[in-house]
Amino acid sequence: MATKPSREAAATASRIIRAPRRTIYQAFLDPDALVAWLPPAGMAGQVFAFDAREGGTYRMSLTYLDPNHTVRGKSSVHTDRVRVRFLTLIPDERIVQQVEFESTDPAFAAPMTITWSMAEVPGGTEVSVRCDDAPAAIRREDHEAGFQSTLRNLAVFTESAAP
Repeated sequence: MATKPSREAAATASRIIRAPRRTIYQAFLDPDALVAWLPPAGMAGQVFAFDAREGGTYRMSLTYLDPNHTVRGKSSVHTDRVRVRFLTLIPDERIVQQVEFESTDPAFAAPMTITWSMAEVPGGTEVSVRCDDAPAAIRREDHEAGFQSTLRNLAVFTESAAP
């Protein structure tokens, strides 16, 4: 008898952003920038600790703005809290993070790996994101929708800052 896998298939998204790779990469290393663009639509972010180096970590919360939102948060009714470790930092090219929700629900509490890649393309930078080993309770299509929203935010944030 086959058992259901405990993890979802990889979630991916990409977008061409009209900004240099350097500008985009730096947006990941500044906690003030991160809270401006990372939260998907309908959420606000707060960073509690931030150490931007390989092996460094940060803690962040993403809170639903509408108290009547339809999706329950992973850490509490209204909030997703995460612990993130920078596994790999290749300037202007790639960031690999281990991300874990702070949750008492074991369906959300397993670590996942999120890889952000930046490649120069005509018209700007293609930013790609891939999440491997997401907890099974996070549907791939929901994760991908969140990534698309975050990439839109990243585009607005970095395109306005680009020279």
